[in-house]
Amino acid sequence: MFFSVAVDFKITSLLTRTTRSGKARTRWLLLGLVMLLPQQHALADLMLHPTRIVIEKNQRAAQLELINNGLEAATYRISLVNRRMSETGEFTAIDSAAPGEHFADALLRYSPRQITLEPGVGQVVRIMLRKPADLAAGEYRSHLQFDKQPEPKGATSIETQGPVDKEVGVVLTALVGASIPVIVRHGETAATVSLSHLEMQISPANQKPLLSLRMNRSGNRSVYGDLSVTFTPQGGSEQLIGRAGGLAVYSPNPLRRAKLALQPPAGMAMARGTLRATYRERPEAGGKVLAESEIVLP
Repeated sequence: MFFSVAVDFKITSLLTRTTRSGKARTRWLLLGLVMLLPQQHALADLMLHPTRIVIEKNQRAAQLELINNGLEAATYRISLVNRRMSETGEFTAIDSAAPGEHFADALLRYSPRQITLEPGVGQVVRIMLRKPADLAAGEYRSHLQFDKQPEPKGATSIETQGPVDKEVGVVLTALVGASIPVIVRHGETAATVSLSHLEMQISPANQKPLLSLRMNRSGNRSVYGDLSVTFTPQGGSEQLIGRAGGLAVYSPNPLRRAKLALQPPAGMAMARGTLRATYRERPEAGGKVLAESEIVLP
């Protein structure tokens, strides 16, 4: 998967057991489990709606719903954090703002701060906006983070010794968290985006075609939408061969580099024709085309 989505997930620890002589092996086992555990499977117990919040114009409040879709009760602690997006779409936690970067955490209040949900039960989180009178125009962004808390029964000890085989067991609980962006737009905000540096590549992993491109953003707000790729062979009709939904370039980033896996229909030769990339608003925002670019394959 080449594009990150609005919801950012993290795994803080995993469950394992080792002996006194197997500590080195356990380190590698943990690393392997972290690499192999599918995020989508690990996060099936946590449902958030919506996965992105924008507060603008005369809005002063918003809300989202957290739903426990698992089989056991779960507790989540809620906090506001600040994250920065890299040119390739990854997020990192940050403490201080870069030039042109504005955090929203000082403008937001939310309730509750911690939620315990039984299986199949949902809870509404309310977010309130408080703007100071001298707030400068622009876009402000922070992320609302949900951290799953360990069960109380596992908090007494992480190490036990077996009476017969002298085995030492270390118990680590898998804690899964998620965060969503909360964006505040104040005053006049605008942005433009263009697509450039389109290039066909071949994935080294599976030898399938990729489209590499750059998204160039300017203005005092972020852009958000869906990217689609079509191919029109010489003498043929246009066909959709790639799509990525919910793709953002956050302010103040001027650039995002991306790669999209292409899936041409069976039997389609992509040797000659026109490859077109289109970036447009999401359907609920109107579906307006924000940027478009194409290359001719010889």
